Amino acid sequence: MANSHGAIGDRYYGHMYGGGMGFFGIGMMVLVWGSIILLSVLAIRFFTGQNKGQNAKIDALDILRERLAKGDIEPEEFDTRRKALES
Repeated sequence: MANSHGAIGDRYYGHMYGGGMGFFGIGMMVLVWGSIILLSVLAIRFFTGQNKGQNAKIDALDILRERLAKGDIEPEEFDTRRKALES
């Protein structure tokens, strides 16, 4: 007779003998935990601002142009610094 502990008579029929999911269960567990870890890492990178790539960096020449537009530097100084940056 079967009881609630997975035993029939003197034999145990639990996870080792077909009661579990086997390799499918292990694979699903790896996928679930992997997804949780991946989403956590992506969320942390998003909220801390570490997801910026090359497009987010301000180019030195752009800064130089901005300073010229504001009037911080003269056109002659702009040309000198631009030539230095481009060489």
